[in-house]
Amino acid sequence: MDETITSIPFPRLLIILIPSGIVSFIIYSWTLEWKNYIYAISRMLGQLIIIGYFLSYIFNSNNSLTILFILMLMVVAASWIALRVLTKKRINLLKYAIIAITIGGGVILYIVTQLLLQLDPWYMPRFMIPLAGMIFSSAMNGVSLAAERLQAEFDKGIGYDDAKRVAFKASLIPIINSLFAVGLVSIPGMMTGQILSGISPLTAARYQIMVMCMIFSSVGLASYIFLVLIRPKN
Repeated sequence: MDETITSIPFPRLLIILIPSGIVSFIIYSWTLEWKNYIYAISRMLGQLIIIGYFLSYIFNSNNSLTILFILMLMVVAASWIALRVLTKKRINLLKYAIIAITIGGGVILYIVTQLLLQLDPWYMPRFMIPLAGMIFSSAMNGVSLAAERLQAEFDKGIGYDDAKRVAFKASLIPIINSLFAVGLVSIPGMMTGQILSGISPLTAARYQIMVMCMIFSSVGLASYIFLVLIRPKN
């Protein structure tokens, strides 16, 4: 496995936008909210180009404070996005989401980077930032699903104890489905990227095991902590 990954020139990358344009036209012809989809694709393009340049700079950084600052920004942003389903309670619940994602995701990030990978230095940006992104975004999705389902159960008149169990189960549905499907239905993005870059499939599989376990754990811990923290005080 000594092949190197094929570089994609930017003009050639535009080819993949052709089928995306076809789907957008279908959305438009069916009188759906086509502007929202165009905005989503445009925003994705802008964000990924910006983050590409940004990460190139960060990966060359040798400042632990810079990395810590970025991690804090990631947590706050993830917490704010997680609560978008609860518009009226967003501000009040933000501190609980931050605590849940910080602890739930932070513990897993420490275990992966310091005990499993044993990064040296501990903040090695090339590993720390991408792994933190996967962990905190997974925790964010778990908290978001838990918050939305908990509110839905409350709206039905369900008590907290029963509602939290339903909400916790709902938060785990996507990752549980992924655990069942990985290797059978799909080859996940990280494993695919490593294989394309020339890494042995067996080595890539070990990293993917690490990724799947860290996502499952971060979702579960963050969702649990969030649901415990927002328990009604009466």
